[in-house]
Amino acid sequence: MSATTLHENILLVLGLLFAMLLLVMLSQKLRMSYPIFLVLAGLALSFVPGLPRIVIDPDLIFLIFLPPLLYQAAWETSWQDFWRWKRPIMLLAFGLVFFTSTIVAYISRAMIPGFTLPLGFLLGGIISPPDAVAATSVLKGVKVPRRVTSILEGESLINDASSLIVFRFALAAVLSGAFSLHQAATSFVLVSSMGLVVGLVVAYGFYLIHRYFPTTPSINTVLTFVAPYVMYLLAEEFHFSGVLAVVSGGLLLSHLSHRVFDANTRLQANSVWASVGFVLNGLVFILIGLELPVAVEGLGSYSLRQAITYGLIISVVIILIRLLWMYPAAFVPRWLSHHIRTQETSPGWQGPFVIGWAGMRGVVSLASALSVPLLLTNGQAFPQRNLILFITFVVILITLVFQGLTLPTIIRLLGISEAEERMPTDAQEAGIRLRLRQVALTHMHQHYVSDMQENELIKALQQRMQAEAQRTGNLLEALDYDDTKRQALQRYHQVLLDVLRVQREELFVLRHEDVFEEEMLRHQEAQLDLDEAKISHMPH
Repeated sequence: MSATTLHENILLVLGLLFAMLLLVMLSQKLRMSYPIFLVLAGLALSFVPGLPRIVIDPDLIFLIFLPPLLYQAAWETSWQDFWRWKRPIMLLAFGLVFFTSTIVAYISRAMIPGFTLPLGFLLGGIISPPDAVAATSVLKGVKVPRRVTSILEGESLINDASSLIVFRFALAAVLSGAFSLHQAATSFVLVSSMGLVVGLVVAYGFYLIHRYFPTTPSINTVLTFVAPYVMYLLAEEFHFSGVLAVVSGGLLLSHLSHRVFDANTRLQANSVWASVGFVLNGLVFILIGLELPVAVEGLGSYSLRQAITYGLIISVVIILIRLLWMYPAAFVPRWLSHHIRTQETSPGWQGPFVIGWAGMRGVVSLASALSVPLLLTNGQAFPQRNLILFITFVVILITLVFQGLTLPTIIRLLGISEAEERMPTDAQEAGIRLRLRQVALTHMHQHYVSDMQENELIKALQQRMQAEAQRTGNLLEALDYDDTKRQALQRYHQVLLDVLRVQREELFVLRHEDVFEEEMLRHQEAQLDLDEAKISHMPH
């Protein structure tokens, strides 16, 4: 690659990144979910004359984007919630993916001239997995039961793996012209189970490095970025599931992180991951929109009208399949098991409908379609490749834009409630803080009585703990919606924020006095930031 080409590519990436940031800010102004807005904006930009043609390399998606995005999702997933709703998660991630692939295979073969059953399964494997980022982004700011978001997040961790496995076997069948169900089933078990094993082994190796090597917060943060790539590449090297390797490894390291990461590492890693994850997600969604010219150009013998018709029909089919699947999957296990009926509250008819309507397709589907080879092993052109790519694009556009824009309205119309929550989120946060203060005070009274009497610093710590416990108790009382207490709480927040503002201004003065080192001033500024962040997460 020449220096000129390299400079042009760098400028293109920087321009794309800057455009993505501006579009996300605009989407916030318009109060629209940014994945939907970025896809539409990318679609509009693709019509701009003179704009450089951007062709996504599928290896770039699978290798550069997919491992960190999956790892971040696994890291942020609650293992408790994942295990609690494992049955509906698995029914969606495996059962629905295979069911969708099968129905799409037979319908596409019957509808599209020249479409074979292996090609139908290939298309089904491509468009079967919903996109997690799109669903969670749309659901932000909308009140839905924790059960709904937990199931959607858990499904998204696993369904990419199952759909890619279907895609892999269907692609092999098209290339070889032969397909064995027994061999495919055996290979599926091997690919899945060994992917899990590779992820767990690699994750435990990184756990040992974090725990026993002399790392720093910066080193630990970099290692968290290295880990998903090692898991993915090692599993794929042995032809196992790299997706399941990243998911299982991410879940394990997240579960063990409290043993190896100190506060500084967590603060630094969380901030870096939040920024990187945001950039990666934003870029892939705007790239989806920019791929329209690539999808249209290669239709060949099919007219644009025909291709759009096929895409619309397939889109309607997969939306209906998901909605129809939800109710037997939600209620048949309840009818068959007394244990499930006693341990789980009924989802009602609204919850399954919301989960069914949240099946928006995204970047994995596009990357899978783009990764279909141009040629067969005998050198002939891969059959129906361009049509598969175009149908995939239409499915992504329809499900992401239409379902994404209507999902908040549907949730409001259904009047879905959070009745299954043990207590409101605000009360849970305050309750956790109160328990932590109480156990700290109990521990100090049991082990440090003499220190609290003789050491003024330790006595001040004990008094601060008591004051914080009292303040948290008052917060819990204020959450009962007593107007007087709530007004007092709001006034308390206003005063505290004003005090922090004055302290921040004083830090600015201290910088100009040139008495204290800059590193110490920045440390104190970080402490003020943490104090302000605590207030911003409290109810107002």
